[in-house]
Amino acid sequence: MQRFPPHLLNGYQNFMSGRYTEAAERYKALAETGQKPQTLVIACCDSRAAPETIFDSGPGELFVVRNVANLMPPYEPDSNYHSTSAALEFAVQSLRVKDIVVMGHGRCGGIQAALNSNSEPLSPGDFIGKWMNLLRPAAEQIQNNELMTTGERQTALERVSIRNSIANLRTFPCVKILEDRGKLNLHGAWFDISSGELWVMNQATGDFIRP
Repeated sequence: MQRFPPHLLNGYQNFMSGRYTEAAERYKALAETGQKPQTLVIACCDSRAAPETIFDSGPGELFVVRNVANLMPPYEPDSNYHSTSAALEFAVQSLRVKDIVVMGHGRCGGIQAALNSNSEPLSPGDFIGKWMNLLRPAAEQIQNNELMTTGERQTALERVSIRNSIANLRTFPCVKILEDRGKLNLHGAWFDISSGELWVMNQATGDFIRP
């Protein structure tokens, strides 16, 4: 019989003796009353860019959806399975979040793979290639910009993909209606893993600035 990963068990023991003990009453209250987060964060699966850690959030404060390259697909109500869209729908229509943040990050492997589509794929399999096709039009434009360095192209697509995901969010009727009524706000953010800097998207211009 395979052993459960020991480092996870050790981490759990540290959690129980530390953070859980400090917030035990809050956990109990959340168990009884349910969650009521005000913010949905659409983030990358990357283990170096956890929103709860970056924003120093406690239990029940953030509703987080993570996928490869923090992408939001467009509204496609068909017979296929749509995990990210389902989570968005739940957050907006059931939890009634007030803010949605699309958070990208530097040195994203998914973005790098989208820029180097002619090289080895991010991973073998049936799903990742199609998923990254969401960025193909933007990636092709940036790939052809010979005035930019490799690093500049990477950062550019990381930030363009955030704006693209926000545009896709607005294709969902439940999002567009509430945003037009002033009851839902859409935001973009980009986190630099190497420096810890957070850049937020200017709502009017789409530029990323330090807050």
